[in-house]
Amino acid sequence: MSHAPSRARSVPGPPAATPGPSARMGRRGSAGRAVTRGTALVTGASSGIGAAVVGRLAAEGGWSLVLNGRDVPRLTGVAAQASAAVFPADLTRPGADRRLAEFALERVGRVDLLVAGAGIGWAGDFTTMPPSAIAEVIEVDALATMRLIRHLLPHMVDAGSGRIVIIGSFAGTVGVRGEAVYSAAKGALATFADALRYEVWGTGVGISLVIPGVVDTPFFDRRGVPYRRSRPRPVPAERVADAVWRATVRGRDEIYVPGWLRLPARVRGAAPGLYRRLAARFG
Repeated sequence: MSHAPSRARSVPGPPAATPGPSARMGRRGSAGRAVTRGTALVTGASSGIGAAVVGRLAAEGGWSLVLNGRDVPRLTGVAAQASAAVFPADLTRPGADRRLAEFALERVGRVDLLVAGAGIGWAGDFTTMPPSAIAEVIEVDALATMRLIRHLLPHMVDAGSGRIVIIGSFAGTVGVRGEAVYSAAKGALATFADALRYEVWGTGVGISLVIPGVVDTPFFDRRGVPYRRSRPRPVPAERVADAVWRATVRGRDEIYVPGWLRLPARVRGAAPGLYRRLAARFG
């Protein structure tokens, strides 16, 4: 069944008065309902964090899954293990985001959960970064996600429920040397998630940001530079998938993986000068 988007309308801000009992029933506060089952669309599902999220949702049961990725053989393999529908596509191509949204809505009728996990990296000094790589990182990591959410969010608002989980990065919180554009793209997603959360306040739709540090995935091989630091140690992609699950079923706005990353993020916010001196010295 295909759902046509509703007409544009304003989304209420935080309520000025306490809602009555009928408005409170069935909601997890104004930050959106928790979602425990339904239909889920996962981007970046070919491998890494996206594939781990698919595995977690399939193991929990009760989910109809639609998967997107650019690596067709890998995506097909992940889908086969999860009995999922697939829509292979490069979301940076014109119209691909719209076609993916239409495919998901026609295939499953509605999308209760979007896990936006597509992302690429590039490592090296910014002065050596090709302009084409700058455009690709921004397109894949930020713009494609924003455009897809633009297609799906009106349906969630009309339904009065749903959750969008955006996979960010610790690099987007503090900035990482040698990853200037990647840090910028993930930082844009973090601010986007905050702003969008305010816009949908009170609609029943929730916005979550999962912020992993270093994750043991093919990400580093594909960016062209392996991860060489001894600390922090990479965490398994399954730990990030666990965080996505907690954000979904508990209605969490923000989760760091591992949790101790919240501390340097707080230092960065409370004492930016001190943090910059430490980061410049220790990397």
